Amino acid sequence: MRGAGSGRRRPLAPPAALALLLITLVALAGCGSGNATPGPQEESSESSTPSTEARTSPAPEVAIETAASGFNAVRVFEEASPGVVTIRSIFGPESAAEGSGFVLNDEGEIVTNAHVVTDESSGTRKPAEEVFVEFPDHNVVEAEIVGFDPFADVALLKVEPAGLELHPLQLGDDATLKVGEPVAAIGSPFGEEQSLSVGVVSATDRSVKSLTQFQIIGAIQTDASINPGNSGGPLLDANARVLGINQQIETNSGANDGVGFAVPTTAIERSIEQLREKGTAEYAFIGVSTESLYPQLAKKLGLDTEFGGLIAEVIAGGPAEKAGLEGGNEKIVFQGEPYSVGGDVILAVDGKEVIESDDLARFVAEHEPGEKVELTILQGGKRKQVAVTLGKRPDTPGEG
Repeated sequence: MRGAGSGRRRPLAPPAALALLLITLVALAGCGSGNATPGPQEESSESSTPSTEARTSPAPEVAIETAASGFNAVRVFEEASPGVVTIRSIFGPESAAEGSGFVLNDEGEIVTNAHVVTDESSGTRKPAEEVFVEFPDHNVVEAEIVGFDPFADVALLKVEPAGLELHPLQLGDDATLKVGEPVAAIGSPFGEEQSLSVGVVSATDRSVKSLTQFQIIGAIQTDASINPGNSGGPLLDANARVLGINQQIETNSGANDGVGFAVPTTAIERSIEQLREKGTAEYAFIGVSTESLYPQLAKKLGLDTEFGGLIAEVIAGGPAEKAGLEGGNEKIVFQGEPYSVGGDVILAVDGKEVIESDDLARFVAEHEPGEKVELTILQGGKRKQVAVTLGKRPDTPGEG
């Protein structure tokens, strides 16, 4: 997905002193450092001093509501904030990072982003040497990294629950989420723990880069303010249920410019199930890169279809190549955009039509490595059925 203008979609990264610690290929939503936390903006020297009466009068209790009836941000915060934690990761004597997370259950499982507890500045992804979880009641305990999933940017931690008052958050359903629905984000932006921001879902089904070069499909876009340190914290619905974990922002400045992205609960649930069982997560891989076909481009190419995935490249040694699929052999520019043409077109996966740009990736992700799918393709102007045995997704798309 192309970004707007010159904006960069970036992880919420740490201050300059630790910037090299968590550099990734995407801009992730928010590891901050416990050091050099920016202070609040100072008031103007021209502001008047409030009267004694104004200072001592109790503030009215106001339920902050969005335009959507029934969304009470005060209630959402009161219900969810006891389950939101601050996570500090130690990578060495002078290397640390900070993010957010939330309590998953009474057994002491904590969910956060993988980039909060891993470091790939050396070119190899390494887990933190130590991880500490701070709860809202100021208990700080060491956590075990059960596992991390760089493809979904999800990590599962475990603390010893004895002696802790845990407040698990309930996972919601992102599948029925509508644009315009109110949401709240809670976390530790810039190290400021238990901070709340509110907004709406500004888009659904976005694709954003993970810690690998593959996309996270179905990401939630929000205008709720998300900043460095929010990484791993929950994005919540009106019932204080987790819709996703805040992961990255679209930015020109390095901080929130009004558009944030969260990993959806459907991806989180799939990830933590595997992490809990074996400490790693595996995804199916078909071994092609595609470009979205649309009516005008299809007409230009003389294709007997209006939609589909135009195969630009077939990865050498991958499942698609073994099944006889072919990639593009010619470059053209159409309506100002470059395309690799002349290859096969994937029309459907197991009978499900490929129409939207993320459909192929979504359909493949519904399967496990080693499973077979039946593709409907256009090859040489003719429709064919091709069986493909899916492989295991590598760290880099170009690897077969």
